[in-house]
Amino acid sequence: MKNKISATATRANDDLNLLIVDAIQDIKGKNIIKLDLTSLDEAPARYFIICEGDSSTQVKAISENIGRKLKEKMGVTPNHVEGIEGSRWILVDYFDTVVHVFYPETRAFYDIEELWGDAKMTQYENV
Repeated sequence: MKNKISATATRANDDLNLLIVDAIQDIKGKNIIKLDLTSLDEAPARYFIICEGDSSTQVKAISENIGRKLKEKMGVTPNHVEGIEGSRWILVDYFDTVVHVFYPETRAFYDIEELWGDAKMTQYENV
């Protein structure tokens, strides 16, 4: 029974992650990657999805579209959102998946991809 629950949870995470990427692409988010942290000890989540927008307005629009689309399609709301005020780095927490929407210079400064360099990385095309 445990494997069945794990398979179901994995499918739900995959569906959630694909919908997040789709919501980012809707607003022309760039340089989208997913870090699979499942094999790393003490990771704060199972997945990070990281992207960027060209302006603080676009960063905010991306994060809002993620929230809107996941609520509409899956009935899911984030556990926590922070960074809306400055819109240089907005974090949207869905428990197993944490989304980081960055302004390009902020993303370069924090370099989360390097920090979690042992994670399996999936890149998505800019649309």
